[in-house]
Amino acid sequence: MIKVTKLNNSEMIINDDLIEFVESIPDTIISLTDGKKIMVKETPDEIIRRVAEFRRLTLGVDSTIRGREKE
Repeated sequence: MIKVTKLNNSEMIINDDLIEFVESIPDTIISLTDGKKIMVKETPDEIIRRVAEFRRLTLGVDSTIRGREKE
């Protein structure tokens, strides 16, 4: 789940697994697998960063990498 900001400054949290694609034309539009589209203030690169960060946190990748550094 990632937090995004709609153009009216309201925040919402979306399920990152439902993101089908992200466009910038010129505003950022997130298209979901159910056909819904959400226009947000974040750039496509910021959306990618947030999804990657969330997935790292939920999969525990950071702790795994840190554990290997000690070996």
